[in-house]
Parts: sequence; C-alpha cells; structure tokens
Amino acid sequence: MKRASFRLPRPGLTRCIQRSIEPQQPSSLARSHFRAPLPLPLPSSPVPHHRSFSHTTPRRRQPGDDPNFTSILDNPPELVRTGRRHGPGLIILALIPLTALVLGTWQVQRLGWKTQLIARFEDRLVQPPLPLPPRVDPEAIHDFDFRRVVARGRYRHDLEMLVGPRMRDGEDGFMVVTPLEREADARGKGTTTVLVNRGWVAKRLRRQRDRLEGLPMGEVVVEGLLREPWKKNMFTPENRPDKGEFYFPDVKQMAELTGSQAVWVEQTMEPDLMQALEMESKGIPIGRPAEVNLRNNHAQYIFTWYGLAIATSIMFYMVVKKPPTDMSRRIRMNKEWS
Repeated sequence: MKRASFRLPRPGLTRCIQRSIEPQQPSSLARSHFRAPLPLPLPSSPVPHHRSFSHTTPRRRQPGDDPNFTSILDNPPELVRTGRRHGPGLIILALIPLTALVLGTWQVQRLGWKTQLIARFEDRLVQPPLPLPPRVDPEAIHDFDFRRVVARGRYRHDLEMLVGPRMRDGEDGFMVVTPLEREADARGKGTTTVLVNRGWVAKRLRRQRDRLEGLPMGEVVVEGLLREPWKKNMFTPENRPDKGEFYFPDVKQMAELTGSQAVWVEQTMEPDLMQALEMESKGIPIGRPAEVNLRNNHAQYIFTWYGLAIATSIMFYMVVKKPPTDMSRRIRMNKEWS
C-alpha cells in the first residue's frame, strides 16, 4: 500500500496566483478614454445662502443629570385627598360647640341664682303681712320685693288707669290700677297715695259705668304684695297717657300723673271658681294669688345648650376624621424621603 505525500507549491507559482487574484488597475490609456464629462456651465444667478445640513440645540439639564436625584420609583406613592381639605367652615363648626358649652355653663349659674331668688321670695310670702308705712323709700323696695303688706285708705276712682290688653283664661281684658289715698299720720293730717293693681276685668266692662259694683266708695283694707317697678321689654310699645292708653305699668310715670308715691302694690286674693265667675260678671277686679310667679326655665336651657355642644362636637370629629372618597383620592409623591 502506497503512502500519501504532500508537496509545497513552488515560489514562482505562488506569485502568479496572487497577481491573478489582485484587481486589475486600468491603464493610463484606458483612463484617458473613459474620463467623466465636465459639468455644463450654469446661468449666472445669485449665490444662495448656504445653511448647515443639521442644527443641534443645546441640551437642557435634566433632573437625572443630578447625581443626588432620587426617582419616584425609589419611594412609594401615597394616597391623599387633593385640594383644600378644610376651609373656613371648619372654624365655624369648631366655634359652635365652644359657644354652646359657654352658654350652657352660664345657664347653670343662672339656674343657681334664680333658684336662690325664688327661695328668698317664697320665704317672704310665709311671713305675716307688714303694715305699709305712710312714707316709703323707693330705694328700699328692692329689699322688700314680694313682701306681704297691708294698707288702709280710699280709692281714687277718678284717677283710675287701665293697663293692657291682658289675657285671663282665654279672654281679653285689662289690669285696673287705682291710686289708694291714705292718711299720713294718726291725727289725720296730710295724705299719701300709693298705686294699687286691683286685678283683672274683662274688656267688655272696661267702662266704669258698666261695673259700678267694682267701685267701692268707702274706706277699704288692701292686702297685697309690695313689688318692684316693672321693666319694659323691647316689644312693648310706649304708653300714651294723653289718650289713656297704658301698655305696661310704668310706675314712675303713673306716679307723676296721679301725684302719688312710686310704690306698686298688687292686691292678692284666692277666690274659688264660683266666686271668680261672679266677680267677673259684676266687673269686680280679680286679684292675683299670693305666690311667686317668676319663670325658671334655665334647666331647659342647660339641656339645650349642652345637647347642642355634644352634637356639634360629634359632627366636628366626623368631619375632621372622615376618610376621602374614591372621587377625591389622588396619588402624589411622598415628600418624606427619610
């Protein structure tokens, strides 16, 4: 069996192969025959302004160029309520429970004061009647308010005044105010006069000629309560004494008109039902009972104001702690990067 033998090519043969592989360059003669035609001359025209093929604007600095920049992807977002969460209405809502609390506390103090006042007046009612002195200091009446007194004298029906209108058991009427003329001393020298609120008469019997039985002519004994002058409220019209119209008992004004002392006595009596009906039909004034009729509604006011304070406090808490609804939720970047 013959062995295979390998021979290297000769150097001359190698050079011939390389020359055949290299691209042939055109000769100078060929280049002279195949020259590109020269461009034709163009008509004379203004040379246009040459612009650069591309224009590059300076690149703005981006937040990512800062090496200390932290992306939102590195910090989780937070669900918040967008816009103004609370406005001026929240301040008003916060003031309501505070105001109601102050008013409720003030009514507690008023309740204590009114309770003590009524107790003091009721203590005076149980005491025996005090003879009314001939001369009474108007400044001392405050210390004897609701004090039972007894006075003796004669009514001055010619100076009678009707105060009203006043309602009693659903019927319209007037209060009969008549000056009571008394002797100034035991010897009968001089006289003094006080104003007596005799009681209520029906409107249909306002004229004296229609109630002659209610006009006693002799000496009478009057038992009643010594009261302070009344105070006019803002809804009551002013008296018109020139027309004989009195809407509230202005004690000082009435005293000047009648020439009497500024002393107000309210006649007291406690007639039963039949007696009251008979007196009403005859035009005899029906006096008031000997009792303290001051209104004491401060306990209701306390309940009202404290209840309002509690209710508005709960409303304020619900408004402050109310979670945002789906429509008012938005995503914003969390500013706390710690």
